[in-house]
Amino acid sequence: MSASSIVLHGDSLLISPYVFAAYISLKEVGVPFSIVRWDLENLKNNREPAYAMKSITGRVPSIEHGEFVLAESAAIAEYLDEAFGPRKLFPDDIHHRARARQVMGWVRSSLPDLRNERSTYTMFCKKATNPLSEKALADADKLIRVADGLIPSDSGSMFGGRWSISDADLTFMLCRLHMNEHPLPDKVRIYVERQLERPSLKEFWGVDRTHDSYSIVP
Repeated sequence: MSASSIVLHGDSLLISPYVFAAYISLKEVGVPFSIVRWDLENLKNNREPAYAMKSITGRVPSIEHGEFVLAESAAIAEYLDEAFGPRKLFPDDIHHRARARQVMGWVRSSLPDLRNERSTYTMFCKKATNPLSEKALADADKLIRVADGLIPSDSGSMFGGRWSISDADLTFMLCRLHMNEHPLPDKVRIYVERQLERPSLKEFWGVDRTHDSYSIVP
């Protein structure tokens, strides 16, 4: 399938975990794309009827591929993996693939107190200064426990040593702790550090996030 004219719609600072997943998916399948960065906090552009009609749900991220518009980061990853094969984002093994989707679903829907107290803003813009509450600490402990059970003993990628988009999603969630200097077990810490050296993740972390670095879409 032709990769011409792919546009990724994201948040202005590119700190959304969902925009991150879509960005990494595009980079990993190796297709060229441009980015439109919306000032969601101030302008609520994604609620405009024109955007909502095209993306169905009116959510960010979305991608435009020719006349086709798709929102929801997990759906975007699945679409890109099928449209620009051979598969690069999901494991080949059916059990590993199912587990990867389980991990992706879990990091998108769990650990609310940790998300609130260690927002993505603290990962990229300004570190948190307040200690975690009891509930957020419980979330952190659960995240570390789950990650420790998924990451192999050599701190490689989760499923047979082959990277998948679920590794990126898990790494992003763990960075809520890692980037705020919360201690991680050695195996988990090494896993995060290695994942952050992957070119696609390294590029995302290096994006210019100053307000002068993007144009707000009217």
